[in-house]
Amino acid sequence: MIDMIMKKNIQLSLLIFFIVLFFSLLCLSGCADTNQSLPVTRTGFAFDTVITITIYDEQKSYVLEECFARCDMYERLFSTTLENSDVWNINHSHTEPVTISYDTACLLQSALFYCMETDGLLDITLFPIIEEWHISKQMTYHSENADYEYYIPSSDQLTQLLSHVNYKNVLLLDHMGREVGYTDSLSSDVEYSVVLLDPYASIDLGFLAKGYIADALKQYLMSEGIENGIISLGGNVLLIGSKPDSTSYHVGIQKPFGGRNELITTVEGSDISIVSSGCYERYFILDESKKDGTIYHHIFDTTTGYPVQNDLLSVTILSDSSLQGDALSTYCYILGLEKGLDYIASCDKVDAVFVTTEYQVHYQQ
Repeated sequence: MIDMIMKKNIQLSLLIFFIVLFFSLLCLSGCADTNQSLPVTRTGFAFDTVITITIYDEQKSYVLEECFARCDMYERLFSTTLENSDVWNINHSHTEPVTISYDTACLLQSALFYCMETDGLLDITLFPIIEEWHISKQMTYHSENADYEYYIPSSDQLTQLLSHVNYKNVLLLDHMGREVGYTDSLSSDVEYSVVLLDPYASIDLGFLAKGYIADALKQYLMSEGIENGIISLGGNVLLIGSKPDSTSYHVGIQKPFGGRNELITTVEGSDISIVSSGCYERYFILDESKKDGTIYHHIFDTTTGYPVQNDLLSVTILSDSSLQGDALSTYCYILGLEKGLDYIASCDKVDAVFVTTEYQVHYQQ
């Protein structure tokens, strides 16, 4: 977790963003029919970001309370810093098996699948590298003290830490102690455990957690009869159905490094996930006076331990699943524009919006 001051700053900024986004969506919907349900919205803070959930059903506003209760539950499972969370227990296991919840098992299995699919460009054991850089904390230090000098780890230090980065050292086991495959079906009736083969390894599920949670919240809301709604978890927007007048939602894509609520383009759709990743979310620049200064951000190259440097500022994925969007937005950002476009072209039912360092927008459908 980042410091309280950093949380407050992020919370205020994101709260304003999503309030404006919410009213923009309302304006874009046009004049609603008087028989349509009025929107009911609740906003809170979890996973170091602002959460906003809107449903178009006044009579079922009680579901919003349950959504935020579930968010609290997921944070207690997936957090790397909350003592006795599933992830915290795994990272302090010293190679001993750790019993985990069904939700953690599902998220972990999905994370391992995408690690395999991306040949390790995504890796859940990158946590030591993330901690060494601690981009968010360094941003806080600089905000509190303008004379703070940003810390850049040495290549030797990163090489040493990378020796413990290997997703294949994470084993998901069933109640019989058998290893669970990356695509095997899981059951809520089975008890699962995790073993780290490397005592110095540690995991972070953050690159997929919000996607998993958004999908789970949508599933819950639909089970309660919610047919129209918007789930927003930071960079993850998940749309339930269409707007009450049966038209598509319009969602803005943030202009990287732009002003608050400054959009570079908009996308429209119904019953779809929209997830953005980029170097503008958490970052610092050693010399901000240099127009082309190196951006040190939170998406790391698993081969070097340094932040990825390429021709992209952001990638937005439009797909059926927010979890898939989380994985592919980060993966395509790492690949860069040309390889990212080729990869999306090979995917079914996945569209993407790439924003380059020259602020050119490329669409791939």
